[in-house]
Parts: sequence; C-alpha cells; structure tokens
Amino acid sequence: MNHQIIDDRDTTLSIEDFAALRANLHEQRLFRQEQLQQLSGPATTRADARLDRQAASQIEVRVQLAASARMVLADVEAALARMDRGRYGTCHLCRGPIARERLMIVPQARYCARCQQVREAGR
Repeated sequence: MNHQIIDDRDTTLSIEDFAALRANLHEQRLFRQEQLQQLSGPATTRADARLDRQAASQIEVRVQLAASARMVLADVEAALARMDRGRYGTCHLCRGPIARERLMIVPQARYCARCQQVREAGR
C-alpha cells in the first residue's frame, strides 16, 4: 500500500481555512445523519421477500453501513467540539499541531500524520 507522508511544517490555519473546515464538517454531519435516517427505515421496499438469504444479506449490509456512518458521525462531532473548545488541529498523541494539508483532506483528523502512521502500524 502506498502511503503518502504529509509534511508537518505547514500547520497554520487561516480564518478562511477554519471556516471552510467547519463548513465541511457540518456538511459531513448532515450527510451522515441523513444516511443513518435512511438506513433505519424499512429493510426492504418489496412486499415479496421470498429470498430470505438475500434479505438477510441486505440487512447485514445496512447494519454495517449504519455502524460505519455512526463512527464517522462521532468523529465529525468530536472535531466540531474540539473547534468549539479551541483544541482543533492538535494531535491527540504527541500534542503537536496537525498539518494544514492533512486537515484539509481529513477535517476530522485526531492525529498528525506521523502518529497516525504509528497507530496504523500497531494494528
């Protein structure tokens, strides 16, 4: 797998960057909330559910999608809370700043690129 290393030197977020990141996080939150609402609806729209295996498979996929959406939603809401507390852009492990480029790609990032790589290597 090809991992891109992001340069941690550019860590300064302008007011415009911060506003764009907040707007992005709000959009992501709305999308995930809508996704969860759709996934919590009826499992199938067909009245004829003759294919029990197919229906069970669809339910399993919906459960997995909902779990993933809840995880992303939690990350997004945690990032918005960090913004409100003035702690946004600080790595949870090393307490150093997270690169601006990384935040622009993954606005809900909790870790700088280096600490994220260490976490992934430990899995």
